[in-house]
Amino acid sequence: MTKKLVVGISGNLTRPSKTKAFISHIAGEVAGRIGAAAAVFDIDDLGLSLPTARRLGDLDPTARGVIEQLVNADVLVAGSPTFKGSYTGLFKHLFDLLDPSSLRGKPVVLAATGGGERHSLIVEHQLRPLFGFFEALTMPTAIYASDKDFADGVLVSEAIHARARQAVAEAVNVVGATRSVGLAA
Repeated sequence: MTKKLVVGISGNLTRPSKTKAFISHIAGEVAGRIGAAAAVFDIDDLGLSLPTARRLGDLDPTARGVIEQLVNADVLVAGSPTFKGSYTGLFKHLFDLLDPSSLRGKPVVLAATGGGERHSLIVEHQLRPLFGFFEALTMPTAIYASDKDFADGVLVSEAIHARARQAVAEAVNVVGATRSVGLAA
């Protein structure tokens, strides 16, 4: 029997990245609860072939490997930093390369980060419609964290941790837990 896989994808190019750390935290919590492995990537992990690719076959083998894991994941945790009120362009380009049916029914936890509260609806007005196009099963709870929710790149807001726990519980409910493990804050 193949072990379950939770894949996180962050639309950030900057390292270190609060967004990738946020996605990693959520993906790790889901994986721990369902007894799965977790793999987390950011756009930079797809390498230099991504920006010029017009189809999946144009990607180098490393990038195709990331895409294969993303498409085959049992749960996807997807997020982006907010740029000009939306997700990053390369994040969108990555999903533009996918077959429209490739994420059908896949449980997806949506998350985003941004400089302030005015961007908090990115998860509802940008990410949810994107994954709706793919007929993915987005969790009801989406999570947005602003700069004030982090200290030295680490999520410190208990309110955001609580939302993340709620989204994780929803994903676990959909996929089914293989062991009983409590969520740490």
